[in-house]
Order: sequence, then structure tokens, then C-alpha cells
Amino acid sequence: MSDKSSNQMWGGRFAAGPDAIMEAINASIGFDQRLAAQDIAGSRAHAAMLAATGIVEPSDADAMREGLLTVLSEIETGDFAFSTALEDIHMNVEARLREIIGEAAGRLHTGRSRNDQVATDFRLWVRDQCDAVDGALKALMQALLAQAEAGADWVMPGFTHLQVAQPVTWGHHMMAYVEMFARDRARFADARKRMNESPLGAAALAGTSFPIDREMTAQALGFDRPMANSLDAVSDRDFALEYLAAASISAMHLSRLSEELVIWSSAQFRFVTLSDRFSTGSSIMPQKKNPDAAELIRAKIGRIFGANVALMTVMKGLPLTYSKDMQEDKEQLFDAADNYMLALAAMEGMVRDLSANVSALEAAAGTGFSTATDLADWLVRVLGMPFRDAHHVTGTLVAKAEAKGCDLPDLSLAEMQEVHDAITGDVFTVLGVHNSVASRTSYGGTAPAQVRTQIARWTEILA
Repeated sequence: MSDKSSNQMWGGRFAAGPDAIMEAINASIGFDQRLAAQDIAGSRAHAAMLAATGIVEPSDADAMREGLLTVLSEIETGDFAFSTALEDIHMNVEARLREIIGEAAGRLHTGRSRNDQVATDFRLWVRDQCDAVDGALKALMQALLAQAEAGADWVMPGFTHLQVAQPVTWGHHMMAYVEMFARDRARFADARKRMNESPLGAAALAGTSFPIDREMTAQALGFDRPMANSLDAVSDRDFALEYLAAASISAMHLSRLSEELVIWSSAQFRFVTLSDRFSTGSSIMPQKKNPDAAELIRAKIGRIFGANVALMTVMKGLPLTYSKDMQEDKEQLFDAADNYMLALAAMEGMVRDLSANVSALEAAAGTGFSTATDLADWLVRVLGMPFRDAHHVTGTLVAKAEAKGCDLPDLSLAEMQEVHDAITGDVFTVLGVHNSVASRTSYGGTAPAQVRTQIARWTEILA
């Protein structure tokens, strides 16, 4: 494809082309070529509308639409020569279309501008990403559900401040992440619904005097409706920011799970074993099995957060409508989307392959006087003691067990009655970790029966 007409888009305004520095800073084709499929879809819809409204001859519109398919085929097969002198994907496609079908290609841009064109392309691309994310999040949730179902009865420590707090079940812990990623999925669905309006036909900023049919192009591209204000249509990037905001929250959830997998797979915890597919060895220490996939997910999250802040910073000072600053909206979003999807896929793989060390989980669940709250609750429920008094009695019993070097269930009834003489042998029914988790039957609690109820609910939702 020739560059000899690269400056024709400017008409007669500039006698000389930009120098190499200006060309380099101005060009976006190095990254916005990723919008090729969306750009061609938008142009084909626009061409059909131009013919339907009588703005161009049907024969010209047919030639445009067929020629655009040829261009798309060349891009997909790697036979298309992108030119930085032509700046962006729009001009690269249009220049090649002119080579294929001749002067009819020049009529394609009637009734639109690159401003509404790029807004449409980018919105379509982000919408496609929302659809891809939905499937990836669903797959991760299903992997977590499988782990939860396998370990609905396995006891493990629940932590606050990374200190053993109360026993919970493995299934309950896995289901906590199902809830988190479900909220992420809902955020993307909500953002997709809001972004599903078409900017096409807003032209440069004020609309157009041509009798275009914006409803027709919106429908052809799967939008719910055209955007109602042409100024907003070309200058809005909320859809990209909403994607990045949702991705950032979801990435934070991925990072929290990654952190737990790093801790749990350590020799000090030994709660889980990661598969060889998602671990690496050490170059000098043969015993090492490093949780590299989890660590890399945890690190990549910073790129997603950074993209969110970067685009907010680009947009914060821009007056209406379009400014060239907005060319900086894509590269970091592309990078964030790529790394977010990679992190989701890696996490799904790790979760599916994960092996829990059930005996280590159960042993840890009983440490740190984890059933102290169960004892306090028993004192309230059975003896009618005010909770603050029960808290004090339980603390005294914990101190006694700690001094003796044992756990609460290892104290004798006589030793407990030295602290409060109304305690009966019935207290031991709540002190084991299995008894503890089984008693937590409130809605959303850790009791295996409650966990299975939630598993069944989510299995049905995701079916």
C-alpha cells in the first residue's frame, strides 16, 4: 500500500507533511490496529445506511461493503501493510479500500467523522471484552464451586488479622470467592448495558446535515439505541473507565486469592499443593516449588490499577469535545484487558488443579483456641450468662489452657468448674472443630449444610 497520498486527509491545509517526530507522536496505528474488526463492522453498517437513506448509490455501498470484507481478510491473514504515515486504523482501511474499489471509497466517510468512528470502534471493542470477561469469570466460579463441593465438610482455620479466629470449612472459604467474582461479573454486565449506545452519526461533534439513520446503524451493530447527545457521543470514555474500574476490583479479588495461595502453599502452612503446571523450581535449590503463577497474577494487578488511574488522569482536564489526548485511551486499556484475561485464565487453572491437604487444614483449625467463641456462646445459650460475662469466663479458661500447654477441649470438666461451677459436661459438645462448624447454621454460615445450599444455588445459576 502506497504512502504517497498519506497527507491527503488534510486537504490543502498543509503544504508539507509532518516530520518524523510529529509522525511518531501522532500515529496510533501501532496499537489501534487491534480495532480493525470493529472499524470494518462500523463502516459496513454505515455504508448500508448511506444507501438505504439515498445518500450514496446502492452500487457504491455494495462495493464498499465487499471491499471492506477484502480488507478484513487481508488483515486477518497478515497480508495487510499498515502505514504509520496514514496515522490510524481508519485511514489505513480507507486508503486500502480506495486501492481496491476506486473513488467510491471516498464516499464512505459521508455523514461521519473520525471522532464518532473511533468512539464507535472503541466502544465495540470494550463491549466485546465485557462478553469475554463474563465467560472467563463464569469458568473461574465453576472451578471454585468444584473445590467447594469436594471440601464442604473439610475444616480449616478462619482468620482475622491472619490469626486463627474460628474454624470454618474449606467449602465455605471457596464460596466466599464465588460471591466476590459473582459481583465482578455483575459489574461488567451492568457496565456493558450502560455502554451499549451508538456514537456513530454524531460526526465531528455537532451531528450532520445529511439525512442519516442513526437507529439503523445502531441496530446493525447490536447497540440498544443511538447516543442522545452528539457532544457527549464523541467525547465520552466512561465506558472504558467503567471497564477498567470493574477490572480493577476484580483484579483485587484475584490478588487476594493469589496471596492466600502463596501463603497456603508455603512449608509453614502446607494447606495446599499447587500443580506442576502452575509452579516452577529454583535454579539452585532443588527442594523448592515456587507459586510463580500466583505471584505473577498478584504483580500484574498493578498494571490494571495503573491503566485505570492513567485514563482517569487523561480525561480529567479535557473540555468538550474531542482532544488528541484521547488517543491515549487505548494502549493501556489493551494492556490491562490482556493481562486481566490472562490472570483469570491462570487462576482458573490453578484452582482446578489445586490439592488441599485436609489433615493439615484440620490440624490448624484446632489451634489458637479457635473454639473459644463457641464456648462463650454456650455459656450464654445454656447458662443464660450475659455475653460480656461469658467473654470474661472464656478468657480465663483460655489463659488456664495456655498455662497448661493444651487447648480448650483438653481441659477437664473439673478444671473448667474451678472457673465457673455451673459448667456441665455438655460444654464438650461445642468444643471440637467439627462441632463448631456444624453449629454455624445461620444463613450464609459455615455449617456444611449451609455451604451445600449455597453450592446448589450457584450451580443452578451458572448452569
